[in-house]
Amino acid sequence: MSEYDFIIVGAGSAGCILASRLSECGRHSVLLLEAGGKDDSFWFRLPVGYVNHYYNPASNWMYYTEAEPNLGGRKLYAPRGKVVGGSGSINAMIYVRGQPADFDDWAAAGNPGWGYADVLPYFKKLERHPGGETRWRGGSGAIGLTPLKPHAHPICADYLAACDELGLPRSDDFNGERFEGAGLYETNIDGGVRASSSRAYLRPALSRPNLRLETHCRTQRVLFDDDKRACGVTVLQNGAERTFRARKEVILAAGAVDSPKLLQLSGIGDEVRLAGLDIPTVRHLPAVGRNLQDHLCVSFYYKSSRKTLNDELGNPLGQAWAALRYAVNRSGPLSLSVNQAGGFFRGGEAARQANLQLYFNPLSYTIPKNAKAKLKPEPYSGYLICVNPCRPTSRG
Repeated sequence: MSEYDFIIVGAGSAGCILASRLSECGRHSVLLLEAGGKDDSFWFRLPVGYVNHYYNPASNWMYYTEAEPNLGGRKLYAPRGKVVGGSGSINAMIYVRGQPADFDDWAAAGNPGWGYADVLPYFKKLERHPGGETRWRGGSGAIGLTPLKPHAHPICADYLAACDELGLPRSDDFNGERFEGAGLYETNIDGGVRASSSRAYLRPALSRPNLRLETHCRTQRVLFDDDKRACGVTVLQNGAERTFRARKEVILAAGAVDSPKLLQLSGIGDEVRLAGLDIPTVRHLPAVGRNLQDHLCVSFYYKSSRKTLNDELGNPLGQAWAALRYAVNRSGPLSLSVNQAGGFFRGGEAARQANLQLYFNPLSYTIPKNAKAKLKPEPYSGYLICVNPCRPTSRG
């Protein structure tokens, strides 16, 4: 079959949910295209398995920025998922919606329907929080959540005590009434297994006869009819070019990098730039491919006078014990994220709201220098404190 009602490009966090919802009524045929492979390996289900995918070209696009003049000419690593589930299948599973002011700013900028009060019902619908339904949380959604509060490594208590000493506020729930402050994260982990949108939404939906998933299928361009309406796509799959037609819509869900890239390759963008690449202009939209905002992360490594996860996961005996605990009852460090504590803070007295995020990681690890390498614990007790801006002023 080469014609569908809806064609979705990208089986990432958004694409998997869209495929599930659009095929749910049974009236529409849906094609979901993914450039990577399937996420059916055990290492995608195991929460700590992300260490195998952080630097693996089989499941990661392994993007780098251009050289940054203000960072000494360095290029920064930007991992992105290349697998069913997208980055949600390879990330560290921290579950934070964002602060209400972020959404309210979208609405104030001329986007009705995107304020926090508008989007909150959909966030609640998405999640299955162990605390059940409240004003802020959902209790019956597809994405199961695990708060780290009862499970975090003991050294996280030292981090929180240090925040108290500095007079920093506390937050009991970053997705609740109070966003700003120090606290323990919660994760999209369900019963010791990664709760990606692929696992929660797409996998149950694939039994429907009106939904088809094509993997290893890299979209080359969007096709347009005489009225310049998107009507299909051409893809490259296993070395062969294929064409799929859409009766209703082509939906780009390929992420903040590849969706605008695909638009440009299809002739939608700045006509001057497209002409320089010999791409015929379908529509002159100069903002396409510009104004990317990203939150660069800086990590600080520390040796610790207390034992950390390095001591548990940095030797064969500790690894075997962790594996046994996970095999018996899905518990222990293998069932959790290594990003456990952190918070959202104001970077200065002039800040109107939290504009910095901290991660406290009870594990310090070496960064791999070659493809397919795994993150490896440092050979001493150590931890990381990472910081990134939440509201960057730079654009790319």
